Amino acid sequence: MPARRSLSLLFLSLAICLLAASPTQAVQPDEVLQDPALEVRARALSEGLRCLVCQNQSIDDSDAPLAKDLRVLVRERLKAGDSDKEIIDFVVARYGEFVLLKPRIAPHTWILWFATPVVLLLALGLIVTTYRRRKAALGPEPLSRDEEQRLKRLLDEN
Repeated sequence: MPARRSLSLLFLSLAICLLAASPTQAVQPDEVLQDPALEVRARALSEGLRCLVCQNQSIDDSDAPLAKDLRVLVRERLKAGDSDKEIIDFVVARYGEFVLLKPRIAPHTWILWFATPVVLLLALGLIVTTYRRRKAALGPEPLSRDEEQRLKRLLDEN
């Protein structure tokens, strides 16, 4: 019986931890659009836009007043019939590319996208080169005892 109780406590605490770790949505009920298809689009767009106050959260996750204004702006533009690209372009034109959680691939953002893979490849190349140089500097491995005896027999036969 005590084992069953401790197991149920374990599952209960695990469930509480999972609920506490789940992401929360800051979208208020008065912001939700009546059309489910438009609401899905609004959520998808909001997840890609950065809260300019919190900076590491999407506007969908942030409780900041500016994030709420951006969520409302996105929904207004959707109701006006704008495409997703038009809405993103409008928000970027208004707030700059920093508002995008995932920056666009453009010449001025190449360093963001390609610096990490390039540095990783350079580091791997350096590791391989260093390993090969050290191996070459050590010279050949010494012969084992069996190899020495075999070599001696071969030399004695000649």
